[in-house]
Amino acid sequence: MGVYTKVGDKGTTAFFGCGMIQKDDPRIEALGAVDELNSVIGVTLSMVQDKELVEVLTKIQHDLFQVGADLAGSALEKKALPRITPAHIQELEQAMDRIEEKLGVPTRFILPGGTQASSFLHLCRAITRRSERELVKAKGVIEINSDLMIYVNRLSDFFFILARQANNEVNVKEQQPIYKYFDGKKSE
Repeated sequence: MGVYTKVGDKGTTAFFGCGMIQKDDPRIEALGAVDELNSVIGVTLSMVQDKELVEVLTKIQHDLFQVGADLAGSALEKKALPRITPAHIQELEQAMDRIEEKLGVPTRFILPGGTQASSFLHLCRAITRRSERELVKAKGVIEINSDLMIYVNRLSDFFFILARQANNEVNVKEQQPIYKYFDGKKSE
């Protein structure tokens, strides 16, 4: 069998344990957003030179396949497929704590950008946030592992911290937004 199966030619696709569903179903939208995130991480990896960051991003790519398996297999027996666990969350939190200890916590909003790596990491953050929104929509259709939801929420925070670190490592100063035409007075 080749890459094309013709199964989806009429706008449906197979979803583990649920049979055929429409391609615009919230479950497929969530899987698609996670897939897009994984692809953008792949692009980001092509822009990154730091070996430690390459290892971190590669591990996240593997974890995102586990997110996809967990989501796709949500209707199956818990042990049927790999699931996101508290250990995944703890690993992200510990890594964030180590980096934030060096960077400090920002007191203002930060404009996305700076170095090429930081810019792509901010893009990863934004796509992670969209993935999370799509997962919330999918929760209206299927039961989703609560650890999966927490992991994706932490992952967007992690990308934010990684973006800050990428700029910090080469002394690129964080830029704050400038609010034009804001006089600071409350309107009545």
